[in-house]
Amino acid sequence: RVSRGRADSIDADRAVTERLVDRVRTDGDPAVRVWRPHRLVAFGRRDATTEGYDRAREAARGRGFPPVERDVGGRAVAYTGTTVAFVRATPVDGPRGGITVRYDAATADLRDALADLGVDASEGEPPDSFCPGSHSLQADCGGRPRKLAGLAQRVRADVAVVAGVLLVTDHDEIADVLDPVYDALGVALGPETVGSVELAGGDSDSGRVVEAVERALVGDEPVDVEAV
Repeated sequence: RVSRGRADSIDADRAVTERLVDRVRTDGDPAVRVWRPHRLVAFGRRDATTEGYDRAREAARGRGFPPVERDVGGRAVAYTGTTVAFVRATPVDGPRGGITVRYDAATADLRDALADLGVDASEGEPPDSFCPGSHSLQADCGGRPRKLAGLAQRVRADVAVVAGVLLVTDHDEIADVLDPVYDALGVALGPETVGSVELAGGDSDSGRVVEAVERALVGDEPVDVEAV
């Protein structure tokens, strides 16, 4: 199943993804969603337990980015309206096993999508990147490696969700909001590590980026498309 589009509000849009995951749990069919979320800063669970969390939320809100919480690990990420998010939900028999395989598959698919867009991405990230983690993609952006994408995973008893963010444009705006947010959280961030498809010289039309990522995540499987 492929879900396309974006709901009218932040809360309604988040509910779309939750319903998608619930349907995977119910009917056992994998599902993919690739879309451009509303303008916001999404904080991870670790952020919410940090002493400077309230100040970080105010820093985001003061720059026109409504703060929300997401139920996966990792640190704060920003969406501008052109930034692409994706989820691939698959049924599982239990919470153990398969985590590395799912990460590797999603990373390879995302690299394929970026290659189709003209970006030669590699695994890894520069030091002091946003949402630091071991499942990231970077690319040469004007002679400097910058992070383009990060992935996370949550596994429940019967469904696993690999999710991620891909920066398409607006790298300067994202760096500008995340810099004070990370400072409040006490997390190192180098604004010069924030990259984008545009900065890496790729096709930065966000609609075509959505199409490329969806195509890579779905592969050759037949799909049942539903509009949001």
